[in-house]
Amino acid sequence: MGEKTWDRTLGRHLARRLLEIGACDVFGVPGDFNLVLLDQLIAEPGLRFVGCCNELNAGYAADGYARAKGVGACVVTFTVGGLSVLNAIAGAYSESLPVICIVGGPNSNDYGTNRILHHTIGLPDFSQEFRCFQTVTAAQAVVNNTDDAQELIDHAISTALKESKPVYISISCNLPAIPHPTFSFEPVKYSIARKLSNQQSLCAAVEAAANFLNAAVKPVLVGGPKLRVAKAGAAFIQVAEASGFPVAVMPSAKGQVPETLPRFIGTYWGAISTPYCCEIVESADAYLFAGPIFNDYSSVGYSLLVKKEKAIIVQPERVTIGNGPAFGCVLMKDFLEALAKKLRKNSAAYENFLRMYLPIGSCLAMADSEEPLQVKVLFQHIQKMLTSSTAVLAETGDSWFNCQKLKLPEGCGYEFQMQYGSIGWSVGALLGYAQAAPQKRVIACIGDGSFQYR
Repeated sequence: MGEKTWDRTLGRHLARRLLEIGACDVFGVPGDFNLVLLDQLIAEPGLRFVGCCNELNAGYAADGYARAKGVGACVVTFTVGGLSVLNAIAGAYSESLPVICIVGGPNSNDYGTNRILHHTIGLPDFSQEFRCFQTVTAAQAVVNNTDDAQELIDHAISTALKESKPVYISISCNLPAIPHPTFSFEPVKYSIARKLSNQQSLCAAVEAAANFLNAAVKPVLVGGPKLRVAKAGAAFIQVAEASGFPVAVMPSAKGQVPETLPRFIGTYWGAISTPYCCEIVESADAYLFAGPIFNDYSSVGYSLLVKKEKAIIVQPERVTIGNGPAFGCVLMKDFLEALAKKLRKNSAAYENFLRMYLPIGSCLAMADSEEPLQVKVLFQHIQKMLTSSTAVLAETGDSWFNCQKLKLPEGCGYEFQMQYGSIGWSVGALLGYAQAAPQKRVIACIGDGSFQYR
């Protein structure tokens, strides 16, 4: 069959773009400003609309979907819906997740008038929502005509993928069903320029880091949460295997590094670290932190005994060695892959860990069926449920600490929102993650207060 005009609309173009990047499920709440857009989106074969009870949950679901699939999307209505989903988008920004937030905007004929629209705060100013999203998204597109719609939409989506951050797209409610020559049945393919390391900086950084670590007596590796955005997880494992160093993770990076690695020693979280992990990390004479975030949570009120002069800090595009030097334009993935080839085996710190390590005894079973259920017993049963086909979502609060004690089998997913810490996040994220990874059994650990909040 030949190409139909009704297939070449703005809405269908957006739908095909979402499918192209892997966002096959779009979460949202119907509203009068986005109804025509939703009709166009669901008319595209392969794209599913997942209705949510409110916009905030739709945003959380898109967050969870992006964690499992690499990108997520939500659709809400103008201002009343946009400001509701804003908190979820801010959380996605803090976690560096590419979420496409699409809003059904005002009729294009209303721009430039002095009209007051419903679902707003009663001012003839349509930019309030846009201005709010500017602070929590990497790009914003306000589409109120079809001539530059493809350019604006494609730029926003490309930015989300390049920067691994949320973006905002507002589409006037009267435009989604309008065809335009740029909305071909097969959208013009866009290519995203790959970031490259500066080779001179890379070589210098690797040489300096290798000398630093090879001269150490008991070096340690610590994985951080930015391993995900840098797509450097596999490269970090290469360094761990080549070096023989013990491997720890920051609490916000749990699940980013396989806990089945031969020299994995647990979570480094200051005084509340996995037993003996803190002693090994803080007594090291050199440590490499890959993608760390040192905030008040992860540093236990900035109480970590980590000395800058002993640390190599590797960020997604920058490497700092001790008190200097620092090397910019160096991608973490490239750096770790090259560093793995330069390190000498040194298992001294891990041997120290084995000398002090005592296997943690299993929790005692309840002696009496009338005895109150204890948290430690509950998590003993949760531990037994974990396999390579499960994933754990840990809600803000007590679940953070209890879930940190779980030993993750190979392939078991783990997600939580440590930087933003929005209570209720995991309820919506559970829906999105499960939709994106139907092969996984998703286990969400949520406190009563957070669950009731959503």
